[in-house]
Amino acid sequence: MRRRSFVFGSLAVGVRAVAAPPPQRIVSVAPTVTEMLYGIGAFDRVVAVTEYCTYPPEAKALPKVGGWATPSIERIAGFQPGLVAFTEVQAPLLDGPLKKLGIPTLTARSQTIQDAFNSMGALGSATGTERGAANLVAQVKAGLDAVRKRAAGLPHPSVLCIVDRTPGTLRDLYAAIEGSFLAELIVIAGGSVVGGAARGGYGRISKEAVLTANPDIVLDLMPIQQPGANPERAWRDLPELKAVQRGSVHIVREEYAAHDSQLIAKTAVVFAQLLHPEVPKREWEPR
Repeated sequence: MRRRSFVFGSLAVGVRAVAAPPPQRIVSVAPTVTEMLYGIGAFDRVVAVTEYCTYPPEAKALPKVGGWATPSIERIAGFQPGLVAFTEVQAPLLDGPLKKLGIPTLTARSQTIQDAFNSMGALGSATGTERGAANLVAQVKAGLDAVRKRAAGLPHPSVLCIVDRTPGTLRDLYAAIEGSFLAELIVIAGGSVVGGAARGGYGRISKEAVLTANPDIVLDLMPIQQPGANPERAWRDLPELKAVQRGSVHIVREEYAAHDSQLIAKTAVVFAQLLHPEVPKREWEPR
């Protein structure tokens, strides 16, 4: 998934050479990690992030080490970090060079919902904010459970979740399938996932396969809005699709929807509102 590869991937939890006392200077090289550091109460020690780190809003003002796929080892090292946290997809680029420089690292897995909980715990242990991490996990679980409970007795429409495609077209379609946190969130929100039989989290899907699946609803994740673009228009190429006929193709603009952090609880609410418009929105909000 070329254009949004900074969002997805199979990520692994592991801590290397993280020494006590807790690090006072942290560099985050992934938006998901930045979000979790904020959630567990360690954001005040983050000294640099990537260009894609936008939450919390304060992250936008921090110095940048480059893009998700183009971080600079030299810039990272220049911040003299006590910890650098990144994803497993980034590990081949970052782990070896940072290890040679003697810089402690942490790799956070972010493929499934459980991975998010594990990563929060790992970051809590690495930064001395175990209690904050435990509280965050409990809050997210409560939020997801609330959505799951409300959706349990509702109809379960079939849902295709698109995570990438060639802008303006239905070429190079990639879908979230079983094994991804997005698929799990769709189920929690009261839907059934279509798009692929293989377990891998994400997979390429042809227009023909989309027609065969014929979903009731399409969730098209597109956080980056291009000037003058009309992302809904591309779906008119499949007028026979149930989701198109019913006006149930939804462009999901929320940037956090693609991040497997504590914000998955908010994403579950967004999905539930789109899957079940007959339910007043207030009933999905946390109480």
